[in-house]
Amino acid sequence: MTWTTHNVFNQPQPLSNSNLFTRDLPLCEAVAREGASWDREWLASVGLQLGSAESLELGRLANAQPPELVRYDARGERLDEVRFHPAWHLLMQGLCASRLHNLSWQPDVQPNAMVARAARFILHAQVEAGSLCPVTMTHAAIPLLQNYLPEPYADWRDALLSDRYDAHHQPGNKKRGLLIGMGMTEKQGGTDVLSNSTRAEPLGGRGPGEAYRIVGHKWFFSVPQSDAHLILAQTAGGLSCFFLPRLLPDGERNAIRLERLKDKLGNRSNASCEVEFQDAIGWLMGEEGEGIRLILKMGGMTRFDCALGSHGLMRRAFSIALYHAQQRQVMGKNLSDQPLMRTVLAQQALQLEGQTALLLRLARAWSTPVSEHERLYARLFTPAAKYVICQAGIPFVAEAMEVLGGIGYCEESELPRLYREMPVNSIWEGSGNVMCLDVLRVLNRQSDMLAMISDELETVKGCNRHFDRRWRQLRLRLGNVQEGQARAVTTELLQLATAAILLKVAEPPLADGWCQQFLDTRGQRPLSYDLNSRLLLRACSG
Repeated sequence: MTWTTHNVFNQPQPLSNSNLFTRDLPLCEAVAREGASWDREWLASVGLQLGSAESLELGRLANAQPPELVRYDARGERLDEVRFHPAWHLLMQGLCASRLHNLSWQPDVQPNAMVARAARFILHAQVEAGSLCPVTMTHAAIPLLQNYLPEPYADWRDALLSDRYDAHHQPGNKKRGLLIGMGMTEKQGGTDVLSNSTRAEPLGGRGPGEAYRIVGHKWFFSVPQSDAHLILAQTAGGLSCFFLPRLLPDGERNAIRLERLKDKLGNRSNASCEVEFQDAIGWLMGEEGEGIRLILKMGGMTRFDCALGSHGLMRRAFSIALYHAQQRQVMGKNLSDQPLMRTVLAQQALQLEGQTALLLRLARAWSTPVSEHERLYARLFTPAAKYVICQAGIPFVAEAMEVLGGIGYCEESELPRLYREMPVNSIWEGSGNVMCLDVLRVLNRQSDMLAMISDELETVKGCNRHFDRRWRQLRLRLGNVQEGQARAVTTELLQLATAAILLKVAEPPLADGWCQQFLDTRGQRPLSYDLNSRLLLRACSG
């Protein structure tokens, strides 16, 4: 029998087979403006590939089939391996081909490589964010390893800089590509790494490059399948950083026991583990007691990636919402033509305009550390961007979900997965309070930081009255910011930095609209119809 109760109509098609790069005009402009036009062809090619239905399905599968911990083989031998769905490995191949794990450190690196990498990162985040964890840690670790790689592993250098992904369980010198993880957090202290109880004792000589025996645990051991991890452990000289390989020089497994995988809210495709070290062998990086200093060198880069990842998730959520609103009709008109919905979508587009400009400007600062001004810019605005953007992402995706209504709340939509993914970037590598306290520390301890801020913001003084008022008010507070003000000051700093960029490079109506929305102390007001139209056109240009 054939049952027909109704015809299906007015149900929008899902967003797929679009070019994630060329359809994002603000990103295209920022890449060119910040000196990475040389990567445009690659970005357009990868953007087309990532926007395909096939790539988006890989992202879905990797989360629907999360990794599995296999502790023993059929004979009862200890394995301690993590097995992934094939979709994960295909995603990792694409990430490594894009060199998200090492583009910045290539010997023939192009100028402003961090800008190109930031754009690539944003594109990949829109497909599957969990797989970004291995590449962001490897990217941050490589500069340290170039200086401190232990002698028994000196032949890893070429594989660390390759564009291959190699998941085989074998010694690093036999692999085509390598990944590095991190393990800092212990049960008794997350942010407070000084409370770490894991201990390391020298096997022979004491000092840089020497082997130590390590006993202890890690409560969060990111990407346990990595070829090596950088960890913190207590020594006689204080908290120290160690290179902890998965396999020892003779090919034997290191004594790293995987206890269980974390059952997380989101980030389901990526494995996070609890581990114990039972006389594991690690090699000291730097001097004893230098662990925090070395780890902080990596922390800035991983925090920047958190902001990039959140922005990518926000961009995907917005694209889905806009595409839906352009097809769905209510009372004979497309949702995107309804005044109130149009206002909501335009405000989201305006928010993404500012974030895109700020993040790629920040990437340029990371690309030019030899400039003291750029070094200070990166040092201050990286934790500020992580705090503001990562926290803003959670309500942003929820708003996009409302555009779709009930459909957006169901798992057939990408939006529930994006929503679950958002909090991890706000928590990992330091929660919101940690980021704001870091900003406060920089402001209060580095006198030249205030001069950098002034140089950056004074150049656009007089261009917009909302900017001038907020900058005048904040400048009076910067000399003595109290801890209770850290969140507000961090937010204002990032808003003013974003406004300064837009006032320099954007069309005046767009820059003024951004300042009105985010700097006017009277609160948000409706944007003009013309600006709304312009924002939505720029957000979906291809």
